[in-house]
Amino acid sequence: QVQLVESGGGLVQDGGSLRLSCAASGRTFNTNNMGWFRQAPGKEREFVAAINWRGGGARYADSVKGRFTISRDNAKNTVYLQMNRMNPEHTGVYYCAARPPREVVVTTGVGYDHWGQGTQVTVAS
Repeated sequence: QVQLVESGGGLVQDGGSLRLSCAASGRTFNTNNMGWFRQAPGKEREFVAAINWRGGGARYADSVKGRFTISRDNAKNTVYLQMNRMNPEHTGVYYCAARPPREVVVTTGVGYDHWGQGTQVTVAS
């Protein structure tokens, strides 16, 4: 089992920045690929970004490329999502998730078997 706890959400103005953190405990963190997903009001949960267990292979949704950066610190059992130049379309509940390791990072929720509770991010226009 792995437990995931997100933090860092909140209200930000259009064009602003936030950094989300996801602290992991339980199953060895550094053997998991990690991902961030977003669920906007009235929409299905969608992929945002993911990174492999070694900290490489990062991939992003087209809507966040060049704006968001995913990273991880295996010594701290934490994965981060730095969000810059945000806009109202980035509003939603952000979830981090863990899955067994894979060199090639997938851009869907397939294989993610542990999820956090989510943190709300609101971008005001």
